Amino acid sequence: MTHLLKKNLLSLILLVLLATALWLVLRPTAVAAPASAFLLLDGSVRHTHDFQGKVTLVNFWATSCTSCVAEMPALAATHEKFKSRGYDTVAVAMSYDRPEYVQHFAQSRQLPFDVAFDRDGSIARDWADVRATPTSFLLDPEGRIVRRYVGPPDMARLHASIEKLLPSPD
Repeated sequence: MTHLLKKNLLSLILLVLLATALWLVLRPTAVAAPASAFLLLDGSVRHTHDFQGKVTLVNFWATSCTSCVAEMPALAATHEKFKSRGYDTVAVAMSYDRPEYVQHFAQSRQLPFDVAFDRDGSIARDWADVRATPTSFLLDPEGRIVRRYVGPPDMARLHASIEKLLPSPD
């Protein structure tokens, strides 16, 4: 090899090593989900720590949000598809929604997952100050946020992410 070729090859190797080191340091890491108490429509309360051991989608939505209403059948189907493998969904209605609208929506659509109402907006504030709906957070079994979706998620990608986090089917 010529001297110039050796020098270029060495430079390339060093550049790849540096890029790898930077990626390891700067890569996004999962952060713990905020500690929250979710007041469900039936009056019971679920806490963030209740999600431990399950892959969970926390979805912020509103009955006045057309995208939210449109994505609900897909979220319900996703819940049904994966629930037997340790997947859960909690839909959190925004504080500006009317409780009776949320109750009617959940009952009339027979949503198969828990629906909570964020009465004072504190849950949305705790979860990265959610203002746009729909916004969803995918949690791993350790209760860490691994994905955030602003707007309706691409369902194929969501399913792929869920599959990676769940144990293999028997």
